[in-house]
Amino acid sequence: MSLIATSAPATAVYVVLPYVALAIGIGGLIWRRKNDQFGWTARSTELLEGKVLRFASVVFHVGVLAAIGGHVLGILIPASWTDAVGISEDAYHVLAVAGGISAGIAVLVGFVALMYRRFTNPRVRVTTTNMDLLIFGLLAVGIATGLIATLVNIPDTVNYRESVAPYFRQIFIFQPDPSLMTGEGVATIFQIHVIAVWFLYAAWPFSRLVHAFTVPINYPRRSPIIYRPRKPQVAAAKSKSYGSGNLDYGPSIPSGPKPTGTTGGRSRAAQGE
Repeated sequence: MSLIATSAPATAVYVVLPYVALAIGIGGLIWRRKNDQFGWTARSTELLEGKVLRFASVVFHVGVLAAIGGHVLGILIPASWTDAVGISEDAYHVLAVAGGISAGIAVLVGFVALMYRRFTNPRVRVTTTNMDLLIFGLLAVGIATGLIATLVNIPDTVNYRESVAPYFRQIFIFQPDPSLMTGEGVATIFQIHVIAVWFLYAAWPFSRLVHAFTVPINYPRRSPIIYRPRKPQVAAAKSKSYGSGNLDYGPSIPSGPKPTGTTGGRSRAAQGE
């Protein structure tokens, strides 16, 4: 029996919650872009610790990209399309399970390594905010339930292409059908995974995850950012091969106006006054 099967809870969770989460998510991104551009950052701690980060971050992000690609293909492409190009349902399932398990393990390993780094390194741990903790919790639930759902469905007991996938497609055409998520064939772990993801979408704009919506279009052509050049003339000469920006080695905080009555460093007596 489905965990959420009655009409009122199913409508609240699978009809109301998605639109509330999307409204908060999209509205929050617009609001933060207009009011908090300087806070639009991943709040990187690379300068505090880099050895574990170099491994964990790469594994995590590669796994996330693979998982997102798999979700997009699984949700947006109906079974009729893959049948039309000659991919049988059994072949599709094998590919989906193999790809899903691989991506899920990569995400899990990277996430665990990142959490180990954050909570065992004192310098990194003190940078953690309450919003970080909320996001980490939602990510943990989403990652765990997603991987478990993939493992549980190895025998292909949940035909998600005829239930979960159509449910998501109907949300975007404003015709959501909660019965697709509450039918006998949908395992509880799939429901928990979907609900956790909606809450993650709602919290996304107010966290460090906003960096996912940053596209560094000008990055390849901009001048490098120099923090402390030991030899400014040499650094300026090397930078000419990058972009077209102007380098500024002046102080970050400009000096204020000279005091009134300045005499260029000479006393009034020395000036004959």
